[in-house]
Amino acid sequence: MKRIAQVTALAAAVMIPSAFADDYQIDTKGAHASINFKVNHLGYSWVVGRFDNFDGRFVYQEGQPSEVVVNIDPASVNSNHAERDKHIRGEDFLAVKDFKEARFVSTGYRDLGEGKGELTGDFTLRGVTKPVTIAVSKVGEGEDPWGGYRVGFTGETELVMKEFGIPMDLGPQSATVQLDLHIEGIKL
Repeated sequence: MKRIAQVTALAAAVMIPSAFADDYQIDTKGAHASINFKVNHLGYSWVVGRFDNFDGRFVYQEGQPSEVVVNIDPASVNSNHAERDKHIRGEDFLAVKDFKEARFVSTGYRDLGEGKGELTGDFTLRGVTKPVTIAVSKVGEGEDPWGGYRVGFTGETELVMKEFGIPMDLGPQSATVQLDLHIEGIKL
């Protein structure tokens, strides 16, 4: 009987954390999230921009994000220059006519302490899926003035363009894209 009680207690302990996991919607409606990028331009300057249209969700439990899914509309690329954006949307870079969505799906999270961690996942761009690691820092969490509950993170990662089938080659200084992420989630 004692053994059954121990197994039951262990099963309950394993189940309890999932009871405290909450689902969050990324707050794109309120513009409290952004996906920004920068690319070195020929070693002389930086081209910066963002993706205007994206959505996503995540699960948050015990200080850690998990089950993160982010969908990005690559046609919404915005570098504040219409002709350059047209080029980025074209075959040399994002090929948005053929590839309508980019997507990140998490596969794990490693807690590094003090609100920092590494979020791993599969990122799909131009029809190519590769594993990526995002350095994550928690910004904060708490009740908002409207009766909801929010949690926010920043993240950084770097993508090698050739690995995602991007054919444009502007030289070694321009081979990577740095992504800068700001994500605020609203508990559902």
